[in-house]
Amino acid sequence: MNIDKKDIEQYLSAVKETVGNDRYRLARNAKRQDNINLFLDYVIDEAKVKEILLSLTAMDFSEILQNEHVGYEHERLYVFGKDVKLLERNGTEEKTVSLYIKFNKLENYFVIVISFHEQKHPLTYYFK
Repeated sequence: MNIDKKDIEQYLSAVKETVGNDRYRLARNAKRQDNINLFLDYVIDEAKVKEILLSLTAMDFSEILQNEHVGYEHERLYVFGKDVKLLERNGTEEKTVSLYIKFNKLENYFVIVISFHEQKHPLTYYFK
């Protein structure tokens, strides 16, 4: 797939406008335990999540995935990675955490953040 940096910048601009207007949701349900674990392992709140989402750039972009869930196959999921400093919840250390961030901007100007957790494997960045 040939992806143009300008396309990612435009997509991110629309996502940031949506997030800035609080029209987004971070998935934290039984199927998203990794997202929940980030909040259990580190001192992080919704405001910090929003700050991180708003700080994403095209350089943080990794890939576009096809949604494989039945009924949502038409959706494309965008994957980004971001290194952020977070304070360990059970400790005194601030640590650089490599995040795996995957989201979908819906046509009704709402963003679903599907994944927001520590990377399990290093990401390959498309523009780096």
